[in-house]
Amino acid sequence: MTGPRAFPADVAPDGRRFSPAVARNRDAILGVLRGALPPRGLVLEVASGGGEHAVHFAAGLPDLAFQPSDPDPVARTSIDAWGQAAGLANLRPALALDATADWPIAAADAVLCINMIHIAPWDAALGLLAGAARILPPGGPLALYGPFRRGGAHTAPSNAAFDQSLRAQDPRWGVRDLEAVAAAGAVAGFGAPAVTEMPANNLVVVLRRG
Repeated sequence: MTGPRAFPADVAPDGRRFSPAVARNRDAILGVLRGALPPRGLVLEVASGGGEHAVHFAAGLPDLAFQPSDPDPVARTSIDAWGQAAGLANLRPALALDATADWPIAAADAVLCINMIHIAPWDAALGLLAGAARILPPGGPLALYGPFRRGGAHTAPSNAAFDQSLRAQDPRWGVRDLEAVAAAGAVAGFGAPAVTEMPANNLVVVLRRG
């Protein structure tokens, strides 16, 4: 099961939740997704949080259908409120999906997961990889965004401090080693990752199903 989602205090009367971090990173992530996602089809977002990313990506990629999901009912309320406010035909209502359990979706053309695997036990990352491998077609991408260690070391002092704070909250959490994610991906049936460096010492990691 994924860890609890940390929501900011800004909540609209209709239940939409706002995160300053989304406003900072959404355009940069969208730029990478334009080249990584298929031109058409269904994109499943795992652990969508408040739903701001899903709305932004659906607006920016109108030829793709976006299926947000989250295990937290509070998050799903926010996701659906964002969807209703945006009125986008290619954004579906949120699904209840726990990465470590049975997935309520049989197929997707791409899977997206932002800032989840470090704020959850390692089992959630393994569940994400296994679930994505089950529902993706050959060559279908699993795109991850967040901080990663590379070569056994943090890429910035801020990431090291963030990792320490995560582990203080729950020793099962923490910034993941890119090499460990790639190795687990290979076991699940994915090829070598394509890595794009992002602002604020984050990465987009795209694994394609073999």
